[in-house]
Amino acid sequence: MSFIAQHLRQAYNDKQTHVVMFSATAIALYGYDQGMMSLINTNQNYLSTMGIAEESPIVGVIVAVYYLGCAVGAVLFSKLADKFGRKKSIFFSLASASLGNLIMFVSGMKFPKLALGLMLAGRVIMGLGVGGIDAVIPTFSSELSADESRGKALAQEFQSNIFGLVMAFAINLGVTIQLGKWNQWAWRIPIVVMQVYPVLLMALVERLPESPRWFIFNDRQNDAREALDSIYGEEAKEKFDGLVEQHEKEKDESVGYFDMINPSHPQFKPTIIVIALQINQALTGYGAVSVYGPQIFGLLGFDVRVSEYLTLANYTSYFLLMTFAWILIDVLGRRQLLIQGSIVLSSCFALLTVFGGLSENSSKLDLPVYIPGIIGTVILFIATGAFGIGWLATVWLIPTEIFPTTCRANGTAISVVVWGFANFAITFLTPVMFNNLSYFIFLVFAGTNAVAGLWTYLYLPETGGRSFEENQDFFKEASEANTWRVHKVAGGDWIKMRYPDPKNDGEVVDAERVPLLTRVEDQLPSIDN
Repeated sequence: MSFIAQHLRQAYNDKQTHVVMFSATAIALYGYDQGMMSLINTNQNYLSTMGIAEESPIVGVIVAVYYLGCAVGAVLFSKLADKFGRKKSIFFSLASASLGNLIMFVSGMKFPKLALGLMLAGRVIMGLGVGGIDAVIPTFSSELSADESRGKALAQEFQSNIFGLVMAFAINLGVTIQLGKWNQWAWRIPIVVMQVYPVLLMALVERLPESPRWFIFNDRQNDAREALDSIYGEEAKEKFDGLVEQHEKEKDESVGYFDMINPSHPQFKPTIIVIALQINQALTGYGAVSVYGPQIFGLLGFDVRVSEYLTLANYTSYFLLMTFAWILIDVLGRRQLLIQGSIVLSSCFALLTVFGGLSENSSKLDLPVYIPGIIGTVILFIATGAFGIGWLATVWLIPTEIFPTTCRANGTAISVVVWGFANFAITFLTPVMFNNLSYFIFLVFAGTNAVAGLWTYLYLPETGGRSFEENQDFFKEASEANTWRVHKVAGGDWIKMRYPDPKNDGEVVDAERVPLLTRVEDQLPSIDN
């Protein structure tokens, strides 16, 4: 049997692979919307149908209101996930996304005066569904992944998110070139194509296993055993005993949203970390780059069509470079990827300020405009890769790793709520910054990325290679030490990545004691002979 055939057979029979593939396709909804709106915002028929001008702040409102829907959907569907199960919550999240997308598609077809209202309603309803997906899918996926490969699974899912971004922008650009910016189908087709994601996934969700942690949390031990048998096979009994033991410790705990923002509650510190991570991710500027890609390249001196081609190339590079994210996230750890990503991003945006200025003032400096444009484009490609590898999946992974089962869905929901409000602000303000700051918008992002990196260095514990329960121990030790500084907790042990020692099967040691090449090889696909 060929190598490829073995991989396909393994994937077909492996329940964890099914979960990763399903989750990856669902997460692609998030990326598709960002790529979809990039060129819709500049379609003249769309603007005319909505009754707004290209420079109108309403353009930003239509984009940004989606994120408010995401914030509400995260809370709503996380509650459903705890009460009725992860699978049912995912199904209804997908149904909401599908309905919202359909409303957007028909906006202005029959009732022109209602076009703007329907578009806003559709954006909010679709946001509800995508917010639910973004909150529940990472929780569901992490609860079904091994401790040493949680990061890899989620990073692979977020690589699919970028595939959705690339797919949407490519379709959008293709129909725009063929039909022109005054044709209504140039903006309606990219919207309706998105239906393939929720409709397909709703048909497949029932085939997935439910979370064994959720079954045990709801005193359904027999169902948990069956789910674990289908996922882990011979290892199911050991997994079951471990989950039951942890449930006995947590079963009398009841944690609500108000508890999590109470400074005296044990879950306050992990909640603040989740909030800070999402704010810092928004301040990297990549919500703006994803939604307003052509305008970003316009600041480097390129005309509209060239900017659109460069945006597609940048998104494609983004997708390919995300491969390094799922290889490295369980090798270098979450902290290292975030800190190094911030250093690269801050440096790149500082350089983009210089080359954006040279491009805008090229005529005064007697400098060919294409020189700063080309150099700036290379730098922007590097920055995009650094964000994808360092700051995309990690920020969504950590909330699933630091909360107990009693409030894991709540913690992930808070993460999505903060992401929603932060990205609402960024996507709403970005057009304003374009108009008032020009290329100095890059300098703003250089500063915010530096702040994000410093915060991560000081306060974020390394959660990789540790169990959910071990990660919760960090916050107990931090409270006992009366400090938020990671370096001052347990002698700095939580700044280090943990990794299985190949010389001593079953022992977990500091990752630095395991050769980097060995760690990388462990993350690459392999087939047992």
